[in-house]
Amino acid sequence: MMYVKAEKELPEMYRDIITDELNVKGITFTDDVEAFTTYTFKPQLRTLGKKYGKLVPAIGAYLKEVDGSAFMATLRADGKATFTVEGEEVVLEMDDVLVDTAEKDGFVSSGDNTLTVVLDGNLTPELVEEGFVREIVSKVQTMRKEADFNVTDRIRVYHDGNAKIAEVLAANDISADVLAAEVVAGKGGEYTKEWNINGEKVTLGVERV
Repeated sequence: MMYVKAEKELPEMYRDIITDELNVKGITFTDDVEAFTTYTFKPQLRTLGKKYGKLVPAIGAYLKEVDGSAFMATLRADGKATFTVEGEEVVLEMDDVLVDTAEKDGFVSSGDNTLTVVLDGNLTPELVEEGFVREIVSKVQTMRKEADFNVTDRIRVYHDGNAKIAEVLAANDISADVLAAEVVAGKGGEYTKEWNINGEKVTLGVERV
């Protein structure tokens, strides 16, 4: 999934082009991309040294433990964040902290002052299975070409030697994608080849019918 923060949204036609070209499930336009970002804070010694002196190490320790997103939200909403360390009230403004920004695990972002794009790289079981299906179809299409089959030839596909691939093919019909009349578990085919599909070794076979 892709999340975009921009001045205006794209029409559906252009969204379809982007999702197809980038192989993403969809595009969501949002004003809030901070859900995909995390923050860490350190004391700005230049300002805090004058304000709090010996408390600075304790303030630094406190900042290491805060919820970065919540702390940043407070700073932006109120212009300051108030808390207590060693029995004393501390009030920090944005200039009192050094901020490091990082993407949350599984997310990658890029942007400028007007546009931010976030890609969600987290793989759900459904996406993993879809990836297997795409790779299997790609391998069968490659074998059709290597076997010098005609584009219009209908074929029978065989798969052997891998329970994971068998499970994927049992749950997903690839017949229309590869012009297969049948997908068979077991050895067979005019042309066979061993593949490594996402770490799973399997022997595929194809024959014309």
